[in-house]
Amino acid sequence: MKFSLFVLTAIAGTAAAGKPQLSISVRDGNFDGLDGLDPSISWEGSSNSGDVDLSYGIEAAARPTTDIASLPRNVWGKASTNVAGWGVSARAERNMQEGDDTGVEVDLDNEDADLSVRMVASAGDGFSVNRVEATKGLDIDGARVTINPRYDMGSEEADVVVSYDNGDTNVQLTASAENQEVEATHNMGDTIVGVKASADNQEVTLDHTMDKTNIKLTASAENQEVTVRQQLDDNNSIAPTINNNGDISVAWERTLGDDSSLTATLKPNDSLDVEWNDGDWTANVNCGLDGVNVDGANV
Repeated sequence: MKFSLFVLTAIAGTAAAGKPQLSISVRDGNFDGLDGLDPSISWEGSSNSGDVDLSYGIEAAARPTTDIASLPRNVWGKASTNVAGWGVSARAERNMQEGDDTGVEVDLDNEDADLSVRMVASAGDGFSVNRVEATKGLDIDGARVTINPRYDMGSEEADVVVSYDNGDTNVQLTASAENQEVEATHNMGDTIVGVKASADNQEVTLDHTMDKTNIKLTASAENQEVTVRQQLDDNNSIAPTINNNGDISVAWERTLGDDSSLTATLKPNDSLDVEWNDGDWTANVNCGLDGVNVDGANV
């Protein structure tokens, strides 16, 4: 009863703060009728108390049920303020469906010092810090350098990420006691060269654009793959891909306008995948192929 009262209070408070939004997503798998649709309602609101800014929200299922306690999916709240030149924020989120511990994120940001600190923790029977990290930024001769040390309390693993970016060249080094990895890209206008190297793998990418044709080559010691993308007109493009194993695929993409697109990818004797991207949501249909026969479809 206490839980149900909390849920009702949260819904009423948030609904008073802002207009509810209804969203409908398509669940993965095969369903009959409208069972594949997953409607949900979300509310968000904000207020302030003195120098503290507050924001909060709740997401709930929009399916008919007599079990009110089963409706909420996620409940979250955030408080932000400034203390002695530091922007301080704390955010808590609880997954009501899975009964997980409450996730907590605490962020400290000092713009003058170009320094930020983040702590990720969980709160359940007790309070446990899971991960801490800091980011220090430096501007050197027109280039941006960041140093990001990180420590995971659970695995007791520590690493540091150092990045360098001067606009045309970007280099990122990730190093721990066990592993070291470097990624570098250099933009020469029509051609972008990328290198990724670690103790176990080395990979080179070459991306070249000429008029309406784009060629992308990805090569490592074990695998090599090339994709040639041809823009047919303002709305249509086709892109065949072949790798060193002889695998071939062909992708056709049609732009529908307003950040929407439809992409069909054919892998002979393997699959036909169709992706419909419409701004904030994406729908996928995957069909297995055996010759010219379709084995089945998953949405």
